[in-house]
Amino acid sequence: MSHDIRAIEPDVVGSLLTMDDAGRPPQMVVDDEGGSPLRCCLGKARPGERIALVTYAPLRRWAAETRVDPGAYDEQGPIFVHLTGCPGAEPGWPGAHTSHRMLRAYAADGHILGGRYLAEGADPEVALKEAFEDEEVAVVHVRAIEFGCFQFEVRRG
Repeated sequence: MSHDIRAIEPDVVGSLLTMDDAGRPPQMVVDDEGGSPLRCCLGKARPGERIALVTYAPLRRWAAETRVDPGAYDEQGPIFVHLTGCPGAEPGWPGAHTSHRMLRAYAADGHILGGRYLAEGADPEVALKEAFEDEEVAVVHVRAIEFGCFQFEVRRG
């Protein structure tokens, strides 16, 4: 089963830098120590880098593309993005899998189907294969366990 790991697209980042998904302007921040997770390239901010903190509604964006109503599952949360010059994401699962993650599966109608815990060091490809074995799964959101923050999206290939 093939799948496509997706960072937030440059045109979406551009719109978020004007007005975020909560209707607010972005907050410009300097990451003094570095390490803030950037959702536009799936990398980390460099020490002293100036980045933006915005509100993002990942399922809303996917639902608009697929013309469905996510209903109550249309949540939003904070993400960091580059202000300019984003290199984009490398293909495949981002970086070394060194943190616990939750894979949240959604059906083609935008409703949640369930979640799958991904332990630190576990093979993410196996977990994604298992998630997509359910033919109802249209998209999977990968989330951080600590805060529930959106990491990236995985679609059927």
